[in-house]
Amino acid sequence: MNEKYISIGQLTRYIKYKIDNDPNLDEVFIKGEISNFKAHSRGHYYFTIKDEEARINAVMFATNVKKLKFLPQDGMKVLVTGKISVYPANGGYQIYVSDMTEDGIGNLYIAYEQLKKKLEDEGLFDKVHKKPIPRIPDKIGVVTAPTGAAIRDIISTIKRRWPLSEIYLFPALVQGEFAARDIARQIQNAEDFNVDVLIVGRGGGSIEDLWSFNEEVVARAIYNAKTPIISAVGHEIDFTIADFVADMRAPTPTGAAEMAVPNIVDILELIKQLEIRLYKNVKHKLDIYKNKVEDLKNRKILKNPVMLYDIKEQKLDILLDKVKYFMTDLVNAKNNELAQIKRSIVFREPNKILDIKKNKYLNIIGKLEALSPLLTIKRGYLIAKKDEKVITSVLDVKSHDRIDLTMKDGNIEVEVI
Repeated sequence: MNEKYISIGQLTRYIKYKIDNDPNLDEVFIKGEISNFKAHSRGHYYFTIKDEEARINAVMFATNVKKLKFLPQDGMKVLVTGKISVYPANGGYQIYVSDMTEDGIGNLYIAYEQLKKKLEDEGLFDKVHKKPIPRIPDKIGVVTAPTGAAIRDIISTIKRRWPLSEIYLFPALVQGEFAARDIARQIQNAEDFNVDVLIVGRGGGSIEDLWSFNEEVVARAIYNAKTPIISAVGHEIDFTIADFVADMRAPTPTGAAEMAVPNIVDILELIKQLEIRLYKNVKHKLDIYKNKVEDLKNRKILKNPVMLYDIKEQKLDILLDKVKYFMTDLVNAKNNELAQIKRSIVFREPNKILDIKKNKYLNIIGKLEALSPLLTIKRGYLIAKKDEKVITSVLDVKSHDRIDLTMKDGNIEVEVI
């Protein structure tokens, strides 16, 4: 009854046999756009060739890769020559590429380069705007899909390296038509939680899968954020616009987690080294102070403190002698001054000094009286004044002026005719 049933492997081998022996598929020439390109460490290239209607997986082995004169990239349009066959492990058909040439650049790649140039000209990529990533963050935000390998890798890496940090997940769409605005919204939302650093990213994928991180709305949200941001989009070979705007770019989500937090093993080792250095520094200080104490203990002045008293006594004697000499010299000087005063004429003939002074006084009084205008008035003269000023000439007055005349017994006022 079961003899008519065959295994999947048998079916796959039959299909592979039919395709491999179809002369129409032995050498085909197709054109399309490269997507999901990956270069294997052994030199083989794995990628997808697509157009508006379909896509096909492609493999180009290292022997043929060496003949290429360009490096394939996602978004490139190419002309491909190869053989169609089946990969038995998954039953999928694919093209084994023997030759490939460039046929222009895909629309997504053009859009990518245009936006990159626009934002670069505006200065969004400048290093001057890059914010430093804190060395030991307390709170770490993550903007990514709530499910998938990316968030699991980030959480496990942070918990392993620095379990003291809190992780805040801001779930967002990371693929599709509405992903870019959702990512930008969650970046803005994270600002309200005061996280120390924000990881924005997702796992690897084709250029279409990662395209939301090439949108301008995401780039400007990263640029305007006050929180330092690490971009972690795709694999190491994938570069998006978000990588250029972010404060730091990580090759993978796991790499972003490693950049965001220190390794607890390294911190413990650093603490140990600091402890050793601290011990050595303290010991060095103590040795210095110990040597100073020993030096003080060995000084003669401490072994024989009476010496200190003797020195002070000697200094006091010197000061007292200086004071005594100074006082004696001062007293002698004042005595000499007093003796000179006693020898002066004031003390020897005081009446003579008084007569001399009296004669000088009378002489001065006589001179003043001789010059006094009052005595002149007594002799019959008078003083004429106009406006309180003495008149010395007839030219000083004119008709109808009123003048004052001062005489020995009073004043009179007259008017000039």
